[in-house]
Amino acid sequence: MDRRKALKNMGLAMGYTVAAPTLISIMQSCKQEAVMNWTPDFFTKDEGSVLTELVDIILPKTDSPSASEVQVNLFIDRFMNEVADKQQQDFVKISMGRFLEKATKDANKESVADLTSEELEKTLAVALKKASDEDEKLSMQAIKTYNEAIAEGKEAILDETIARNSFANQLRGMTIMAYKTSEYVGENVLAYLPVPGAYIACDDIDTLTEATAKGKAWSL
Repeated sequence: MDRRKALKNMGLAMGYTVAAPTLISIMQSCKQEAVMNWTPDFFTKDEGSVLTELVDIILPKTDSPSASEVQVNLFIDRFMNEVADKQQQDFVKISMGRFLEKATKDANKESVADLTSEELEKTLAVALKKASDEDEKLSMQAIKTYNEAIAEGKEAILDETIARNSFANQLRGMTIMAYKTSEYVGENVLAYLPVPGAYIACDDIDTLTEATAKGKAWSL
């Protein structure tokens, strides 16, 4: 996998619209916290351990650091705790629960803490498998109906497969978002120019970044 090319071409995939200062503030607070001493704010300890494994499966260490090395796991935990609303928080908890139930069942394990990275990767790969356009529409409608029912205080049931797949896709989107927002990626993987030069309204990105970044997307 060409990490640089992937990051250049991937945008936000979460459906959250968050002001850049908010993202930067969260990333800065994550940077100040030692990973070894991390205690999740939103997730349980076991969920936090699984989260760390999953983000590194999505973005493993290659020529660039892994996701957890730039503290993507801390970012996601803090984002869910401080930015996401109650409905989003509840949905993530429920969908992650369905995902972990499937992973432990498939691996024939007693608890989430016993899951290995390889076992989590198998469940994640299935959940991220490309669905047909029709199946995607049905899933989106099911999630919409579920959320509307919850908002109205009605009883709601969400298909377990849809819940697992939704968690996996949202996690992938958040992982990419957090990785692209990190200081390391902003300065070393994407095109970075702290003191901008002349403004050119329209030109090819390869031409605009030829001198310093050789066609990489801008971090700022």
